[in-house]
Amino acid sequence: MTSFLSGLNPEQLEAVTLPYQSALILAGAGSGKTRVLTTRIAYLIQSGQVSPNGILAVTFTNKAAREMIVRIAAMLPINTRGMWIGTFHGLCHRMLRAHYQEAGLPKTFQILDMGDQQALIKRLVKDLAVDEKALPPRQIQWFINHAKEEGQRTAHVNAYDSFTRKMLECYRVYETVCMREGIVDFAELLLRCYELLTDNIILRNHYCDRFSHILVDEFQDTNRLQYRWLKLLAGVGSAKPAAVFAVGDDDQSIYAFRGAYTGNMQEFERDFAAPKIIKLEQNYRSHGNILAAANALIAHNRGRLGKNLWTAEGRGEPVRVYNAMTDIEEATFIVDEIKALHADGVALSDIALLYRSNAQSRVLEHSLFNAALSYRVYGGMRFFERQEIKHALAYLRLIAHPDDDQALLRVINFPSRGIGVRSLEQLQDAAALHQTSLWAAALNKCGGEATTISDETKAKKGLPNFVALIMTMQRACADLPLPEIIHHVLVHSGLLSHYGTEREGAERLENLNELINAATSFVHEAEDDSLVAFLSHASLEGGEHQADNYEDALQLMTVHAAKGLEFHSVFLSGLEEGLFPHENSRNEADGLEEERRLMYVAATRARRRLYLSFSQSRLLHGQTRYNVPSRFIKEIPDDLLKWLQPRAKVNSGSYHVGSEQAGFSKGTSQWNQPATGMEAAGRLTSAPFEGSGWRIGQNVSHAKFGTGVIINYEGQGTDMRIQVQFNRAGTKWLLLEYAKLTPLQ
Repeated sequence: MTSFLSGLNPEQLEAVTLPYQSALILAGAGSGKTRVLTTRIAYLIQSGQVSPNGILAVTFTNKAAREMIVRIAAMLPINTRGMWIGTFHGLCHRMLRAHYQEAGLPKTFQILDMGDQQALIKRLVKDLAVDEKALPPRQIQWFINHAKEEGQRTAHVNAYDSFTRKMLECYRVYETVCMREGIVDFAELLLRCYELLTDNIILRNHYCDRFSHILVDEFQDTNRLQYRWLKLLAGVGSAKPAAVFAVGDDDQSIYAFRGAYTGNMQEFERDFAAPKIIKLEQNYRSHGNILAAANALIAHNRGRLGKNLWTAEGRGEPVRVYNAMTDIEEATFIVDEIKALHADGVALSDIALLYRSNAQSRVLEHSLFNAALSYRVYGGMRFFERQEIKHALAYLRLIAHPDDDQALLRVINFPSRGIGVRSLEQLQDAAALHQTSLWAAALNKCGGEATTISDETKAKKGLPNFVALIMTMQRACADLPLPEIIHHVLVHSGLLSHYGTEREGAERLENLNELINAATSFVHEAEDDSLVAFLSHASLEGGEHQADNYEDALQLMTVHAAKGLEFHSVFLSGLEEGLFPHENSRNEADGLEEERRLMYVAATRARRRLYLSFSQSRLLHGQTRYNVPSRFIKEIPDDLLKWLQPRAKVNSGSYHVGSEQAGFSKGTSQWNQPATGMEAAGRLTSAPFEGSGWRIGQNVSHAKFGTGVIINYEGQGTDMRIQVQFNRAGTKWLLLEYAKLTPLQ
């Protein structure tokens, strides 16, 4: 007993040796929560308070469950095989297998994974003659799973409009088919198990008596149904409820989009009669300055349970901040710093490059490719290997070389255009018979003449429609610049509209728009900016420098994917308003606070060095966007930051509002907002732009932003940009060449 309790700090020891009672353990990042959980289990067994069969431990991943079992086995000479340690879905599956009859399931019931579930829904949509464009199968899938995670069967769903009624009809048919075929999806495992315990009092009492101690990992990630399942299993309200040991961190709750409900942590004390909260605040991962920055940042969130991370490891180095002019300059800086760190002995695998959105990885991957640095995209795919990008590239390959059979097979029926398996088999048979490509066989089958094929009276469905589409796109793209070719193909292929109808298609749309950016950058960098050259470039970047499992490689990932990991050095890129925090956060309840929690998670991944970078301009959706630095940088005290790039300089003839400009003040890192509206206009001093025809203080009008006044400028010639204080839209930086401003008297 002494051996595995030694080395625990006072708070950890208090948590591990708690008497029989429920408790909420508020475990900060890097505070040793896994050690506390496993040691608590070992302590309970070793001290004779419970047998291994009387413990139920819930985790969120199979990997975490396996790690917990391995650690317990290393501490105690017991057989862990029979212990109930696993994920919510895994434990519910185990219970349903043991009580399939009571749960109304066949003995041999099968589990549908997400792919199989979507395939079944697609089949049902076709049988019900539902328009897939109006009601995509992915949206129906989300509707069904969300309803189940809220504990709602079809009878409980409020069908308040025709759209919801149609999805509810699909849900009813889906349930009927699942019952008939003896299959359950992941959401059904938990809901069916919850209903089993609710309806069968004898069975519920059996498990309540058996599991006197329930331990829950990552409690902040539980959804409402999981919380209700725990309450049932713990016997809340009974004479002798189980002791529930819940370990979590409300500051690291970043999965609201998956249904996680942070309110469960606030409700725990009341529902489980927990007498106290134990806070694990000593961090064993990061240096002090990194933790101080994270503490200051997260303090801006309201309604926290509250904690303050600290370390005995010393202050360490300040947080480094880099202000780049462009996203390419930002990527170049990051690559140069990574090379320097690696030269100083830091393994590439101990360096992480994080971003808020997957679409950001394209520019970063391009710089890594040029620098010949090996990297691995953790928990995701390289940019040019993503499904939506490969679909777009396949259309482009067909335009450049229509005899590419592989490209044709990939997109001939994507998005769906009614070409069935039988039609495709016939096309392949015809190509094999005549020893031609599939495209040539398709031309022959459709009449062979371009004018005939593209005739709208014959191109209404199936194969003729596809052939007409490709030939029309070939003609339309013949004289277009490369970025416009890609935009045309994305629109007319139907890819944008297809992903635009998916409830979770926003990220795929971002990636497709980033493909246009990739083409724009390629045109500026390459001697040959043809479509064929770009496709070769995409193939090369997609196929190289992705390290194998054993190679030392830089880790690229989204911030969401980084949770639970740690690295010597962390680069967090793209810290700009609208990117991080993401623009969608403004439209969601608690959206900004979740973004801040996400930033907190990112910062606390770093042990020794943390880099924050942002770009004043970034190519997005084929257009250059001028950015405001993220508010999260402002929320970190200046004495914790080290700026690696001087603040943007103000032109000597430019306008100042009380010696301030929008952004970071010259010579300081204090965030300032410019004066607005007539207040700003009243303090302007006229100063002409050299050779531009415009002047500081001039009133202007913009088609989108309305009327305003010019307050600043920088750069020269075609690179000149101006700052305009608009009356309604606020302050904007605009590239003068493309701003299309109208002077006002």
